[in-house]
This record gives sequence, C-alpha cells and structure tokens, in this order.
Amino acid sequence: MSGYESGCMANVKTAVSLQKSLFEQAEALADELHISRSRLFSLALEDYIRRSHNQHLLEKLNAAYEDITDTKEHTLRRMRRQHRRLVEGEW
Repeated sequence: MSGYESGCMANVKTAVSLQKSLFEQAEALADELHISRSRLFSLALEDYIRRSHNQHLLEKLNAAYEDITDTKEHTLRRMRRQHRRLVEGEW
C-alpha cells in the first residue's frame, strides 16, 4: 500500500513528554477549538514544519540574491560618490 488507506494517510501513535503547564494549555486550547489533543498536536507540528521549510527556502533565496544585491549596492554607492563629487565641485 502507498501510505494511503481509503483516501486517508495512515496514522501512527506516539508518546511524547510535555511539561505539565504546556499539556494543560494544549488541553484547554483543544477544548476551546473543539478538536482532540491529537489533532491539535498534528496541526501544531504541521505548522512548525511548514514554517521551518519556508525559513529554509527564504535562506536559500537570500543566498542566491546576495551577490546580485551586493553588485547593485556597489553600483549605487559608486553613483552616489560620483554625484557627490559633481555637486561639491560645482559649489
């Protein structure tokens, strides 16, 4: 089977240890949202993984554009120096 059963992904049970206060907050939030603790933990983990993935993508994009930004900034600084020399020379 490909990990899907009747159109749904297979579930795996696991045990985690949490500080009591964190467990109580999770329990209260799950009750407030009318979802199970398991669903709350799944949603939280999915969100964390998505944010982590997005952060890695952002870091890759920043690295890819770093050289371009440096080149543009260098050109802009050179143009500003030339402009300043022209203006200062006129006065």
